[in-house]
Amino acid sequence: MKHRIEQAGWNRQEHFAFFSQFEEPFFGLVADVDATRAQARARELGVSFFQLYLHATLAAVQTVENLRYRINAQAQVDCYDQINASATLSRPDHTFAFSFIPFSPDLHAFGHGLAAEAEAVRQSSGLRLGPETGRPDVIHFSALPWVSFSGLTHARSFSHPDSIPKISVGRLRPEGSRLLMPVSVNVHHGLADGYHVGLFLQELQRRLDG
Repeated sequence: MKHRIEQAGWNRQEHFAFFSQFEEPFFGLVADVDATRAQARARELGVSFFQLYLHATLAAVQTVENLRYRINAQAQVDCYDQINASATLSRPDHTFAFSFIPFSPDLHAFGHGLAAEAEAVRQSSGLRLGPETGRPDVIHFSALPWVSFSGLTHARSFSHPDSIPKISVGRLRPEGSRLLMPVSVNVHHGLADGYHVGLFLQELQRRLDG
């Protein structure tokens, strides 16, 4: 479900009009979150660390309205009630494909959808482009467990309208007794600012800690 954001009187009306004219309206940042407790919780709950932090990411996105805004084909803004994941999932041959993983507030119910998509990717080839993986009510999510990055860029077609947030995580990095995980967040500046990314990161940390 979604509802239209009426731009007349919207407090972001000028921001939206201004940044929507840019060839590259996205901005991004990278910040560390503390994943020490999350990794331990994954073991306690009997789920993969990937399942836990992807679920925590989606749960945090639900709480920030601006991250649920999407620009439709008529250049209007819709706000979706629920955001799901279009995550890149890997295969044994080191290729990847896109997926559609519906959000559920319940971690284990969410895991069933994740497992089904992971198996579908393993049994397929190519990118799995289609209506489901191309839905607007998603975040674009990727994990780079091989690299603890401090910066990240994304391949983008500037001629293709896009307003979907892109969130990526990297390899855990020990720092004293803590395990830090880099999180990259890229969002359309007409829809969200650094304040909203900060809200997301605060909520993500809370969800990771359980």
